[in-house]
Amino acid sequence: MDDIDHRILRALSRDGRMSNLQLAETVGLSPSACLRRVAALERAGVIRGYRVVLDRGALGVGFTAYVTVGLNSHTKASQEAFERAMDRAPEVVECHNITGAVEYLLRVEAADLSAYKSFHTDVLGTLPQVNAITSYVVMGSPKDDRA
Repeated sequence: MDDIDHRILRALSRDGRMSNLQLAETVGLSPSACLRRVAALERAGVIRGYRVVLDRGALGVGFTAYVTVGLNSHTKASQEAFERAMDRAPEVVECHNITGAVEYLLRVEAADLSAYKSFHTDVLGTLPQVNAITSYVVMGSPKDDRA
């Protein structure tokens, strides 16, 4: 990967719907050379896909929390059961198995505090493998580059 590839990736990260002509002009290539480079980045797996960025507020999501979860058992079966439960929970938009004092970091989105409390109590609170839950409520996001 060279500087032009990095410029292509930065431009597409900002606007994945940018036309090839716009992208070529942005990075200083001919449209055909730009298209070949994008196709090569896709074939190499550097570009894995394209996504839409949703306005969570417009969808009724007004509450976000990062939640750490500690398990009471460190077995593969316990982790797999927890991960299956998180996969079924629509409030969980990210689930990461991490190192440190706890096993998981979740990003949870809900309509409001009451909806989050229901998730906390009725989903996390009912899982037999969960030992500890700590919630970090997002008050603002001055920088969020996720697409």
